Amino acid sequence: MYARGGPRPPEGTLTSLFLDALRKYDKPDAMLHRVAVNSWRPISHRTIHERVRRIALGLHELGIARGDRIAILSENRPEWAIADFACLTAGLTDVPIYPTLPAEQIPYILNDSGAVAIFVSNLAQAEKIATIREQVPGLRLVIAFDDSARAQSDLSLADVESRGAGIDTPAAAEAWEREARAVKPGDLATIIYTSGTTGAPKGVMLSHDNFWSNVRATADLLPMSGSEVALSFLPLCHIFERTGDYWFFLTGTSIAYVPSFDLVPICMQEVRPTIAMSVPRLYEKMYARVLENALSGSGTKKRIFFWARGVADRWADEKLSGREPSDFLAVQYAIAQRLVFSKLKARTGGRLRYFVSGGAPLANEINKFFYAAGLTILEGYGLTETSPVIGVNTPANFRIGTIGKPVDGVEVQIAADGEILTRGPHVMKGYWNKPEATAEAINGDGWFHTGDIGVIEDGFIRITDRKKDIIVTAGGKNIAPQPIENLIKTNKYVSQAVMIGDRRKFPVLLVVPNYDNLEKWAALKGLLWTDRAQLLQMPTVLAKMDKEVRKQLTGLASFETPKKIALLEHDFTVESGEMTPTLKVKRRVVDQNYKALINALYEEEVAV
Repeated sequence: MYARGGPRPPEGTLTSLFLDALRKYDKPDAMLHRVAVNSWRPISHRTIHERVRRIALGLHELGIARGDRIAILSENRPEWAIADFACLTAGLTDVPIYPTLPAEQIPYILNDSGAVAIFVSNLAQAEKIATIREQVPGLRLVIAFDDSARAQSDLSLADVESRGAGIDTPAAAEAWEREARAVKPGDLATIIYTSGTTGAPKGVMLSHDNFWSNVRATADLLPMSGSEVALSFLPLCHIFERTGDYWFFLTGTSIAYVPSFDLVPICMQEVRPTIAMSVPRLYEKMYARVLENALSGSGTKKRIFFWARGVADRWADEKLSGREPSDFLAVQYAIAQRLVFSKLKARTGGRLRYFVSGGAPLANEINKFFYAAGLTILEGYGLTETSPVIGVNTPANFRIGTIGKPVDGVEVQIAADGEILTRGPHVMKGYWNKPEATAEAINGDGWFHTGDIGVIEDGFIRITDRKKDIIVTAGGKNIAPQPIENLIKTNKYVSQAVMIGDRRKFPVLLVVPNYDNLEKWAALKGLLWTDRAQLLQMPTVLAKMDKEVRKQLTGLASFETPKKIALLEHDFTVESGEMTPTLKVKRRVVDQNYKALINALYEEEVAV
């Protein structure tokens, strides 16, 4: 099977994107930074232009030469983007690092990339670098965004900017722009280290044109008016958010930076965005909260909610089938919107045109629920190695359960073993210092092996699982765990779920309960406990969770159905090594960390 987007956009660079956007737009609120509750500091295009130029000039004055690598360790904030553009226009290659990474995982990235300097956001990040600096002999400068981190750094960003301001003459400004325009499409823009679900991180080399082609194709499919407002809260070191922010900048969209995922619900109502991008975790939490609110209400409230949901579901079925709902159904839907779904829209600020989802599969049930409620989630697909967008749903081409059609310039084909291959200007230059890994990932004809299994239906791409994540039982049965895990996570009593069973007789399931909901239920039942461990040992609780999980497991083959379930006290986390910074579960690490518990599940024979 084969699919191809339209013609590829002409070659371009991120420096031309930046400079051309500055000429096209002159907005006083190009970037927004939250300084207090319901208080946002706007930064204009003109200010951004000046700061980027002066920081680029300051870096040059500090002896950082064209082609050098500079790391960025920071939460989302305008300085992240300003430092990024300063590096790009100075001909430097930046190396983003997840701000959640523990200190001990940072030296590998800095040493492997050969970074000569690093930007850090605040005191906490500066202290991380201080603890490992002796392990990174090539690191010459630590530059802090916040003045409060100056004591643990060599310079503040203000110091660098001041150096640049000292030489920022009209002639110097002209030379800076000339040098920025001299950057070539094939020049290396960034090295992004992959999450490392199957081993040590690899540095993905992305060129200016890798980004440009992807941003240009996305902008053509999802046009913006220039008056939009985007909420930026996924880490900017995540390829999905970074490419999205370039798209916003290109189209004159104001970008409101949210420093913490926990602040997203508040910031949505403060900023009232028209677009937001996220991994599925946000939509899962929103869905769980809606169900919790409905089920905890009065009997009347429950009946209204489920009536409205049924109406919206029928309305969605008609729309998704290409039919117009009947007049009677349309009236019912309008009432359902007013009574129920208008409240959900209000929580997003009331202006949202659409969400964009990527980074991991989104459960079909959740996607359809939001669509039925009047909040469209455009699910897309890609990898760090593909800049990232391979395909995306659009308002014009929308099909739940797929990740849309390939964007312009992108080719997709399905290999004989079901793996999705892609080719085009979006495919990386290769892995930094790893020619063997590059040759393994990209064949001689330029096709990149995604590691995902999928099919193409009417030009739409549907992902079925990860190639290396497929569970093969001792009996030789192949199980795709992600769709099953996604089904289970739609239950209000489940926070996280991981299936285990490779080379074992049958699959089992590790479940982290949604403790907010489980503890409320337990209290209503009159149960008493002192900690979560005690709660999870109660037969009543075990029976409740078993019932809730198993009612999600309908329609599965016998060999696919988990035979046993174990409950865990704590969420999987990045800090424990059980999740990547992009919130993907590392199945092998979970298997190792809970080996004793998993082995105990297999000690008692079960009828298979």
